[in-house]
Amino acid sequence: MHKQYGPIVRINPREVHIRDPSFYDEIYASGGRKRDKDAQFLKAYSVPGSMVATVDHEHHRYRRNILSGFFSKRSVNELSPVVEEKVLKLMKRFAIAHREESIMRLDDAFSALASDVITQYSFGKSWDFLDDENFRREIRSAITETANVIHINRFFPLFARTLRMVPKWLICKIQPGKASLFEFMKSIYEFTAQSMQVAESSAYGKRESKRGTIFEKLTDPTLPPEERTFARVHDESGVILQAGTESISRSLTIAAFHLAHQPSMRERLREELRTVLPMPTSTATWAQLEQLPYLTGVVYECLRLSYGLIIRLPRCAPSEALKYEDYVIPPGTPMSMSSYLVHHDETIFPDSHSFKPERWIEVGDKSDRLTKYMVSFTRGSRACLGMNLSYIVLYMTIAAFVRRFDMELHKTTIEDLEIVRDFGLGLTRKGEVEVSVKVTNMLNEQ
Repeated sequence: MHKQYGPIVRINPREVHIRDPSFYDEIYASGGRKRDKDAQFLKAYSVPGSMVATVDHEHHRYRRNILSGFFSKRSVNELSPVVEEKVLKLMKRFAIAHREESIMRLDDAFSALASDVITQYSFGKSWDFLDDENFRREIRSAITETANVIHINRFFPLFARTLRMVPKWLICKIQPGKASLFEFMKSIYEFTAQSMQVAESSAYGKRESKRGTIFEKLTDPTLPPEERTFARVHDESGVILQAGTESISRSLTIAAFHLAHQPSMRERLREELRTVLPMPTSTATWAQLEQLPYLTGVVYECLRLSYGLIIRLPRCAPSEALKYEDYVIPPGTPMSMSSYLVHHDETIFPDSHSFKPERWIEVGDKSDRLTKYMVSFTRGSRACLGMNLSYIVLYMTIAAFVRRFDMELHKTTIEDLEIVRDFGLGLTRKGEVEVSVKVTNMLNEQ
């Protein structure tokens, strides 16, 4: 459509879509520039109590401030032992796969890792998906299936509400795979209720941990009652878990595929890693790993080609008229830009469909020219709250498996990563991004 009609297109009677990365920060603005979400678009979400479904700019800022310190870089750094523990547990699973010469689904393994990190870090309790033989694959598959209704929610909200009234036992009869998901959701539901009971007891004020959990932050008695209802707390915690799990696992899966697909890339990264990880079993801090340029390039590339949410995310400037070229966009007009189109702008990322970590090194000390257009977490005042947690998991996990193992792709090609459908997240022809490998070597350097 943009090729035919130009960089700005009125895609429906009330909304414009723009394909011009230089205008991205105008739509997804930061600082004191107000940006509301489009209330009509938010019908796609079934979590009305969460930040992601909060329309008003000021209301969103208030809700974000409750958790912003919890996910700050400093807080994430302090809890790095939590991340390291889970990463090392995954490395043991890789070692078992090598010993047994078994085939491993990396997307399932990384999903389990992300889930365990997020639940332990945010909830103070891990659901231990990494301990399951198949990494609780059935839960992940069921969650992916639920993404298929996002457009039904948007365009047929009444039908979507009717679907939610169908008894769970009947859904499980039709789709047996949903049973494990409902069981998992029930455990989160009960854990949320328990956390709220603790918050209301006298023991809440005497808790030993200064950091606490997101439940303690969201149920702080100093918050207004309407901000600590069960529905609000349950919605927010659910979004943090589901969104974080898929974004981290998708990025790791893409990185692992390309490192297995291009052994020379893996060897270049491994050589760099030896400067801070002299032995395969050595460990390094996030701060040390961030200083490695090629590893950073790998992290940025896997984020770029995982896109985050590829669905357009409309914003409205409630009291500001924006000007794009000769067009004036009136206040309150929904406007959006797709991360997929930004990340495949050939003027910014030449050969954009190729995985090239070196592109982030070649720009030297002007790397901000590219990072400005890496929008997997979006940008501005509504950028992803959990990006620091995502970064530490990506750095530590990639460093660990590259330093310890060689992997060979098993019945997996680049086509298995190709995004062909927009269901919020990008889906492949199979649905999920699936990458299977055989662990062919476990390094034992002295």
